Order: sequence, then structure tokens, then C-alpha cells
Amino acid sequence: MTDTKAEYFIAGSPFTAPPLSPGLYVVSTPIGNLRDITIRALETLAAASIVLCEDTRTSAKLLDHFGIRGKRQPLHEHNERARAEEIVSRIAAGEAIALISDAGTPLLSDPGFPLIRALAEANLPVFPIPGASALLSALVVAGLPTDAFAFHGFLPPKSGARANALAKLVDSRETLVFYESPRRLDDTLAAMAEVFGDRQASVSLELTKRFERTFRGSLAELAEKFAGEETKGEAVIVVAGAAEPSAPAAEDWQAALSKAMADQPMRSAVDEIAARYGLKRKEVYDAALALKAQQ
Repeated sequence: MTDTKAEYFIAGSPFTAPPLSPGLYVVSTPIGNLRDITIRALETLAAASIVLCEDTRTSAKLLDHFGIRGKRQPLHEHNERARAEEIVSRIAAGEAIALISDAGTPLLSDPGFPLIRALAEANLPVFPIPGASALLSALVVAGLPTDAFAFHGFLPPKSGARANALAKLVDSRETLVFYESPRRLDDTLAAMAEVFGDRQASVSLELTKRFERTFRGSLAELAEKFAGEETKGEAVIVVAGAAEPSAPAAEDWQAALSKAMADQPMRSAVDEIAARYGLKRKEVYDAALALKAQQ
């Protein structure tokens, strides 16, 4: 158990954080507006024996603002695998440790996965402390379907690899969400317009901050807007998924079925037409029986 007198401050007033059970606490932190921190997050960060930070200098701004003075240690992409065994041992020995990224929810294009995997393999507890997420914030204001979506993080920086990654997503029907660097936003939007065509999309910048803004339009319109422009901070791009394919006209596939049945056994003809037109086999089989009865 951790110190029951661990404190945090809100507007200068001190609060005592309750003790934590042993485990790793994956804590979401604000993505821009410090007021988006949750009470539970503050309690957790104050009571944890150590706070693992993607960058201790960046996290200091948040922790110092709320008067959280606990020990801070770095956990980033260059040391997370090497440190995993040590942290697993500390939690197994009864410590409560918090994990935060520079902003938002850890592991979403941020460090932490090898550690979570190691804890899961050791059957040790991991607790999510939910909160801010740039992914979800941009998704809910995009004006695009939210019932099914896929997060793809950052695309490859090189143009060829980026185009190949986008090409693999052309037929995906769920809404697509990406993060992008301000230095590559214009090139990425241009590549998306070329690969995905004239789909609707949105670009969200400086979410939760004073100058938060979201731009909506076709990919071509957004690519033109941001051409040659370097924005401030990471962007979140949300792109409409591929349209549902239109159903083939019944007269077309039935004519093809009749022709196929003239040259091959009915079973083979049914399989061929069902595969060619993306139809249910039973529907094609019933049509084949009707055509055979007319002969």
C-alpha cells in the first residue's frame, strides 16, 4: 500500500489521496486543457509510489500544476522493454505504479505496450484510469459515422510507404482515424485525396486548447486548404470509410447465370456467378432452379 497522506492540490486547496492497491495504473492525462484531468487521475498520480512518464520534463508541467511531488521516472520507446522486468518485480512486491504519456491516453501511439504485455503474462493487475483522448475527441466532432471506426495512428513518413499503407485501407468501410505531425499534414492529406478519392473527412487541431478548430470537407478540399501550410501541434484526421458496394442488377447476373448454365453444370455455374457478383449462393441457386424449370 502507498502513503495515505499523499496530496494533490486544486486551486491551491490540498486534498489527500487514498491509498492504492498494488498494480499498474494507466492514467489518461489532458491533451491540452489542464482542467480535463479527472479527480481519480489526480488521486492516482499522488498516491503512486512512482509515476512513469514518457518525458519527465513534459509531465512536470502537469504534476507541478497540481502539486504532485511524487517520484518521476522515464518510460519511453527507447527504454520500455529494458525496464519492464524491473517494474513487474516492483508491482509483484506490492507497489502501485502509475503510467502516463505526454498527453492523452497511454499506449495510443505512445509507449507502454511491452510493459502491459509483461504484466499480463505475469498475471499482475493493470487498472485503466480513463480520461482525455485526442482520438475520441476528434472522432465525435468529425460529423462522420462513429458506430464502427479504426484507429491507424501515424502513417509512415516516407511517401511510398505511406501510399502503400493507405492503399491497404481503400476497401475498409469503417471510419478511419489517423494522427499526423504538423510537418507532414499537407503531404498526408494530398496522398489521401489521391488514394481514397473524394471522400468526406475532417482535420482537428489543438483540441481542447484556446484555438481548437476542426475543418470538414472532401479530402481534395482539405488537401488544398493545408497545401504548403505547417500547423501547430499534432493533427487528428478522420476519413469516411469506403461506400457500400451497390447491388448488381438482377437482370445482369441472371443473364450471366443463364449463359453459364449453358456451358457447365448448374452447381458450377451457381458457384461462378455467386463469386463474380458477390451474391449469396442460395439466391443464385434458387434463380438457377427457376431458369432450369423454364427450359
